[in-house]
Amino acid sequence: MEIVLITGMSGSGKSVALHALEDAGFYCVDNLPPELLQPLVALEQEHHAHKLAIAMDVRSATSLPQVPQQLRALRDAGITVRPLFLDATTDILVRRYSETRRRHPLSQGATQERALVQAIELERELLADLREQAHVIDTSFIRAAQLQRHVKDLVSAPASQLTLVFQSFAFKRGIPVDADFVFDVRMLPNPHYEPELRALTGKDQAVADYLAASPPVLEMQRQVAEFVANWLPSMASDHRSYVTVAVGCTGGQHRSVYLVEQLSRHFAADWVTLTRHRELDSH
Repeated sequence: MEIVLITGMSGSGKSVALHALEDAGFYCVDNLPPELLQPLVALEQEHHAHKLAIAMDVRSATSLPQVPQQLRALRDAGITVRPLFLDATTDILVRRYSETRRRHPLSQGATQERALVQAIELERELLADLREQAHVIDTSFIRAAQLQRHVKDLVSAPASQLTLVFQSFAFKRGIPVDADFVFDVRMLPNPHYEPELRALTGKDQAVADYLAASPPVLEMQRQVAEFVANWLPSMASDHRSYVTVAVGCTGGQHRSVYLVEQLSRHFAADWVTLTRHRELDSH
């Protein structure tokens, strides 16, 4: 049996992720109290179910601390468990609640924005342990369709291998909250200042040729690859399922995109790799 456990911040897209898993053939249960996790798994095993997706949220706050131990017990029983944690910046969550006029589950009826921010920060504290043990997906700047694609890509990767996620981003829109490692490449030559390259991206051959001809770009690529390769065996032995490597430049269009593409190809021979381009994909 394979279980995907979805937790995360209220308003971060857990329902969207659950729908993606339903489309992928998982039997989905939303807002399951942690006390019912193991009984549900036992019942589904009796029914010979192979794919189970469960969403939990802060409404079960009092019993959430028991979840990590339950997950360890399930793994010890030979069940594949993939914990996913959906997150977003506080500003984005506040905006989403303002747009939908929904009440945060910890707001206790308060309507002022300050009270909403306090509820969000309290939720972060209550979910910190679950976040630490899960693969984090930052939904701050991605559409619902992108989130569905990310979730499907993650669960389709072999569970027995560590999956490397390479992500490009723009520093002007903030560092991705799901990054395990962040590399700043803003000091490298910028194709933005070449008129014939400005409208292109790091995926285009002309930009790739321009950057590949630059010794600083090649040296940065070599050093990042060396650093990641040096620590991958340790992370794999630590039973990590996913590692997200974020590469950022000013606009998230040229340098970071090019390096993410190159790094993904470099590691694809020995590891499962996925690529994301936050700024390009959000258009």
